[in-house]
Amino acid sequence: MLNAVELGEYIDARLTHSAFRLETLDHYDDATDGADVARYLRGEPGPDLARKQPWLDRLRHEKEAGILNQRVHVLRTPLTDYLRYECEWGYRPNARFEDIRVLDLTETPPPAALVDHDFWIVDNQHGLRMHYDPTGRFEGAEPVDDDQTTAYRRCRDAAVATAEPFLDWWARHPEEWRANRAA
Repeated sequence: MLNAVELGEYIDARLTHSAFRLETLDHYDDATDGADVARYLRGEPGPDLARKQPWLDRLRHEKEAGILNQRVHVLRTPLTDYLRYECEWGYRPNARFEDIRVLDLTETPPPAALVDHDFWIVDNQHGLRMHYDPTGRFEGAEPVDDDQTTAYRRCRDAAVATAEPFLDWWARHPEEWRANRAA
């Protein structure tokens, strides 16, 4: 099982043209968010740019290099506080450089190929199953065999085809925006 550093190294060593991420959790206990979740919940105006900007720079450089970063988040509305944070302070700025989609199971039935856990596919050939504990804390990533990677490709294709582009989905859900929830 790969830890967070090893996962990053694994992806970096293989990434030449595409990375896909399926997300299925309502909450991730991610230390890389720093104090941004708490800042968001307190109503502060934006994420810590010293923390966020290097990630945006990486996504921008990858897009300029022709690398497609794609993700689908499978979720249900109403959103958890964490998912609202992720949408507003994560997905909105990332969407300039990344193809982000939402598969809202309150609006759309799941495709038959959908799996019930998070994974990555790097360059369409390297599958990684993500493991989290019940609180959303990352436990590790496990490279999978070719058969599982094939199943992940089917899931990716079905999820991308079924999911809605994030910015379109977000625009249709102003009830989830922090500014409207505080009002």
